Amino acid sequence: MNRLDRLNRRSLFRVAGWGAGGLMLSSRAMAGVPGFTPPSAVDTGHVEKGKMVFPAWRDPADTPSGPTPAPLPPEQRVGFAIVGLGRLALEEILPAFAQSMKARPVALVSGSPEKLRLVATQYGIKPEACYSYESFDSIRDNPEIKVVYIVLPNAMHRLFAERAARAGKHVLSEKPMSVSSVDAQAMVEACRAAGVKLMVAYRIQYEPYNRRAMEMVRDNGHGRLLAYHGINTQTVAQDGHLQWRHKKAMAGGGSLFDIGLYCLNTARFMTGEEPVEIFATTFSPPGDPRFAEVEETVSFMLRFPSGTVANCFTSYGGRDDKHARMNLEKAAIDLPNCYQYVGQQMSVIGREGDATSRNELVLTAKNQFATEIDHMAECVLTGRNPYTPGEEGVQDHRLMEAIYDSARSGKAVHLPPMAGLDRFRGPPPVREA
Repeated sequence: MNRLDRLNRRSLFRVAGWGAGGLMLSSRAMAGVPGFTPPSAVDTGHVEKGKMVFPAWRDPADTPSGPTPAPLPPEQRVGFAIVGLGRLALEEILPAFAQSMKARPVALVSGSPEKLRLVATQYGIKPEACYSYESFDSIRDNPEIKVVYIVLPNAMHRLFAERAARAGKHVLSEKPMSVSSVDAQAMVEACRAAGVKLMVAYRIQYEPYNRRAMEMVRDNGHGRLLAYHGINTQTVAQDGHLQWRHKKAMAGGGSLFDIGLYCLNTARFMTGEEPVEIFATTFSPPGDPRFAEVEETVSFMLRFPSGTVANCFTSYGGRDDKHARMNLEKAAIDLPNCYQYVGQQMSVIGREGDATSRNELVLTAKNQFATEIDHMAECVLTGRNPYTPGEEGVQDHRLMEAIYDSARSGKAVHLPPMAGLDRFRGPPPVREA
C-alpha cells in the first residue's frame, strides 16, 4: 500500500484544503504525493472578465457544456422581500434562491407570526427583517430590501404593490397582476410615479424550451405559424371548504385567471402579436359550490393579424395536463409539460427525405423561478426595463375581460390591430455568455 492509499479522510482534507466552495485540491499541496499528476490547462481554465472560462474538452460531435456559473458574491446580490408565505412561496420561490446567481432573500412578510419564526430560521432571515402585513410599510427603513416579491391572493396585489412603491422598493408580482385591468393599470401608474420597476412573474417567457420554440417560430425557418394549441387543466379539491381561488372578489376569475392565463400569455409570447378577434365559451357544473362564483372551464380562440389562430382550453375539472403544440407550414412543434414547473420536453416533427422525422431537442433545464428572479435582479443592477413589465400584465387582463365578454354574449369580440411585435415587452433577457 502506497502513501496515498494510507491517507485517511481527515488527512486528505488537511492536505487539500476545505473552503466555502467545497473540496479544493491544491496542486502545490499534492505535488509531493506519489501518483498525483497536476491537472492540465484544459482542466484548470482561466479567469476572463470576472468569470471562469474553460476551453472545449470534447469533440464538436458532442453537445458543448454551458457557461460556468458566475454567481455574484452574497453582499452584491439584490435583496428580495417575499410577501406571503403560502404554498407557492414555500414550495417553489424560496427554495429557488438556492439556484439564483444574483439575488438573495433578506426579508419575509406574513400574517402568521408562527410562519415567520419558522421560515426565518430555515432561511437565515434576521428577526428584525420579518414583517406583518400591518408593519409592512416599515420596509422603507431596511436598505437591504431592493425588491418586493408579491405572492398573495390576486386581490391583494394592488395594495401591496402600491405600498411597496411608496416605500421606494421595486416590485415583482405573481400573475395575474390583480383582479381587473383597472387595478393592474393602477399598479403600473403607482410604480411609475415612484420611479421603481414593476415586473410580472411570467416564468414561461424565461423557460428554455418555451423560449427555443418562440425563436423557431420567429425565425420562420419552418414557415408561417398557422396555429398554437394550448391546454392547461388541473383539478381542485372537494374538501368541504372553498379556497380563495373560488371567490371572485379574491381571485378575479376561475380557471382562466389561474391557469388559462398561461395559454393566453404564451400564445402572445410565441407570436409576438396581439389578437384582433376573440371567441370564447365557459362552463361550470350546476350545483357545485366551488363554481358558484367562478368558472370551471373555458375554451377560447384568438385570431392574430398574421392569420395565426390560437386554440386554448383550460379547466379545473380535468386531470393535470399542460401541453402545447404549434402547427407551422413545414413542421409541428410539440411541447409536453410546457406550463409545468419542471419536466418540459420538445419535439419537432417534419420531413426527412422520404420519411417523417420526430426530432427531440434536449435542453439544459433551469429553475424557472430562479431565472425570473435573476432577471429582475439584473434589471435592478443595470437599470434596464423588465422583459415582462406591468404593461404586459395589463394587456392580459384586458384580453381576459374580452374572453368573458365573448362567453357572455356568445359572439366574437373584435379588437383594434396593433402594429409591430412585442408591444408590451421590454428588452429580451440577457443571454449567458
